[in-house]
Amino acid sequence: MSGKIEARLAELGITLPVPAVPVANYVPYAVTGNLVYTSGQVPVADGAVVWKGKLGAERSIEDGAAAARLCALNCIAQLKAACGGDLDRVKRIVKVVIFVSSAAGFNDQPKVGNGASDVLVEIFGDAGKHARSAVGVNELPLDVTTEVEIVAEIA
Repeated sequence: MSGKIEARLAELGITLPVPAVPVANYVPYAVTGNLVYTSGQVPVADGAVVWKGKLGAERSIEDGAAAARLCALNCIAQLKAACGGDLDRVKRIVKVVIFVSSAAGFNDQPKVGNGASDVLVEIFGDAGKHARSAVGVNELPLDVTTEVEIVAEIA
């Protein structure tokens, strides 16, 4: 489908990834009423993990922000699937949670989270502005740097 958001993606030079298939006993997204909850998405492109390691040790804030951006794009791909391919159905991004694999003493999780937040606002404009949590964790699956989940309101 082609619409306002697809045109914006093209303008930004962004191609959404193919939505990832769950690797365990869960669904990639759940729709209840007018809300879509994505499952946590990790920094995977073309089936391969792109960013591994801990922020504040092996990885920089810039690496983490790039990883969070990729995670958010994977969330948008799931959101697109939930909307039957029509991202113009997204009324707003309500909440974003960013998990950051953090070395002891690393406390710049919000800066890492900006990678996800910034791309959501770039794509959806004011509708992309959201409530957010950026949380440091000791470990994430597959040794990834970040994991992101989104809650969106749809029409």
